[in-house]
Amino acid sequence: MLKTVLEPLLEDFQYWFTRSRTLLESQAIAFLTEEQQADLLQRVNYAYQEVLTAQALLKATNGQAGVDTPILMTWHQLVSECWQVSMRLRSEKSR
Repeated sequence: MLKTVLEPLLEDFQYWFTRSRTLLESQAIAFLTEEQQADLLQRVNYAYQEVLTAQALLKATNGQAGVDTPILMTWHQLVSECWQVSMRLRSEKSR
């Protein structure tokens, strides 16, 4: 059961962190200071590495390793923050 739920969830986090990294590395975002953008990118990179580690552990233990709920919530909040930045950027570009 754990593998069935956790594996796709980790894949989703990997996908969204990859998209966020691409955005943050390729564009200057006017409503973020350089420090804010660098901080967000650093947090995304760190979370991405955590997700990769969790995926490796899940695979190495044949689905027996899990991820603590507070860590999942932290990743979810970070993805949500990145979505907000992306939506605002898209909104400002369409003006």
